[in-house]
Amino acid sequence: MSRVGLKEINIPDNVKVSLQDAKIIAEGPLGKLESGIHNTIEVKIDGNIIKVSPKNEDKETRSFWGLQRNLVNNIIIGVSDGFTKKLEMNGVGYRANLKGKTLELALGYSHPINYEIPEGINLTVDKQNNIEIKGADKQLVGQIAAEIRNFRGPEPYKGKGIKYADEYINRKEGKKK
Repeated sequence: MSRVGLKEINIPDNVKVSLQDAKIIAEGPLGKLESGIHNTIEVKIDGNIIKVSPKNEDKETRSFWGLQRNLVNNIIIGVSDGFTKKLEMNGVGYRANLKGKTLELALGYSHPINYEIPEGINLTVDKQNNIEIKGADKQLVGQIAAEIRNFRGPEPYKGKGIKYADEYINRKEGKKK
């Protein structure tokens, strides 16, 4: 029995949800998202509540039940409120600039790194050290944050690099004499 799968999903008033073939489509103020539905999972819309249930009780179906519920919940939250990830840059000379649809990063390399921002993602740079990534698609927001962090991940000795705002870096002690 899936504890996550048993929870019902409430649809906000500003979101319109519809089922088509093996897809669920949600439209809201932040855009339109769709998610495929696994063939062993059944999704029902009753007014402003969505219920996800398995078609049978085998192991594969039960493993997809909670996942499918969370995917549907993520698209509904995405089109109504959106998702946000915050990154912090620490290091001498580390800075970020936003030039149109390109994020320019100076991370201590001999050249700046230019990162093209995909459609559906809003980036803001605050004080040249803080990057805020906003979007409706949770997976895309997380992927963009991970790619930017990967250019210069945090190192444990001085704490230089790009890290998530809520991430804690275990600092190591340097060499002893």
